[in-house]
Amino acid sequence: MFNVDEVRADFPILEQQVNGQPLVYLDNAATTQKPNQVIDALSDYYRCDNANVHRGAHTLSDRSTHKFEAAREKVRDFIRAAHSHEIIWTKGTTESINLVAYCYGSMVLEEGDTVLVSAMEHHSNIVPWQLVAARKNAQVLPIPVSDKGEMAIETLETMLQQHSVKMVAIAHVSNALGTINPIREVIDLAHRHGAKVLVDGAQGISHWPVDVQKLDVDFYAFSGHKMFAPTGIGVLYGKEELLNAMPPFLGGGEMIETVSFAGTTFNQLPFKFEAGTPNIADVIGLGAAIDYLEQFDRQQLIDHELDILNYAFKRAEECQGINVVGQAQHRAGVLSFNLQGAHPSDVGMLLDQQGVAVRTGHHCAQPIMAQLGIPGTVRASFSIYNHRQDIDRLFAALEKVKQFL
Repeated sequence: MFNVDEVRADFPILEQQVNGQPLVYLDNAATTQKPNQVIDALSDYYRCDNANVHRGAHTLSDRSTHKFEAAREKVRDFIRAAHSHEIIWTKGTTESINLVAYCYGSMVLEEGDTVLVSAMEHHSNIVPWQLVAARKNAQVLPIPVSDKGEMAIETLETMLQQHSVKMVAIAHVSNALGTINPIREVIDLAHRHGAKVLVDGAQGISHWPVDVQKLDVDFYAFSGHKMFAPTGIGVLYGKEELLNAMPPFLGGGEMIETVSFAGTTFNQLPFKFEAGTPNIADVIGLGAAIDYLEQFDRQQLIDHELDILNYAFKRAEECQGINVVGQAQHRAGVLSFNLQGAHPSDVGMLLDQQGVAVRTGHHCAQPIMAQLGIPGTVRASFSIYNHRQDIDRLFAALEKVKQFL
């Protein structure tokens, strides 16, 4: 049976007070907190094993290499990839998307071609494609999204028919609105029309199991720090045949096979895309985070988070002056809202004074905010260690904010 109090005990940061109040952490879409198991894994690495990987001729390097590659295998199993060499280490989702945009996009885009992204994408899944498209005289077009935050799947099919689409890049879950996109349907449609698909999984990976083979997704990108791992470590999954066809992203050590002034040959996967000394400690931390998640019944986690989300929406409906932004039928982990007559930044500051941590602003999703005619929102986002008392604290604090403003 899932016990949220036992889970909370694993996260030491939650024990503190902020501005004289017990911390209520509701900014999980920005980054999740870290359990003791991950903190201990980092500490143990630096205390006992600190050494470079793959090229050492000593015990510390061997131990580090074993843990480093064991983490890659954990990721492979976690997302059900076919091969561990389809798992590429990056700094995060942003770098993963840039890698695909520059290496795959530059390889296949030609003048007049199109990249499709949804209108509610994070900037990291818009700007890289714009940069590459500009170089290739291609275009980036938005898939329309309703004001409820739901993508127009019928319009996507029309766009695939009308344009020479080489890539559809879409978030698994909108970080701004919490919409769960129908990625399986998107992938099937895109493949039917000869396009590849990249899924930004940053907001989906910690909420439910992902099976990249069943999805038949071409690329899946995510960050460790949104699933209880350290910052600075990310993952790009890519199908083996696509990764093999792509040129390297960065040059340097590890990604080469041979180097001479006559020319250079490149290493095999995954090392072709991992130039230089990697982020060894945080890779090991990601492996520890996966171990932590895997101890739970994932359905119980899903049910718990859904209960928190539904309770938050219920409280929002009962709270006078609250306008919920994004009310898609399928959503996860996010309550995005505005308080009538108040700027989101002012609301966030006053909540912080009461120990409640939320995010405010446009959430790196300016196009959808512009469509909705708002500068931004207050975003409360939830994780496995949140409970209903956190939601009650949020809305009690909002009542005080209303009195102040």
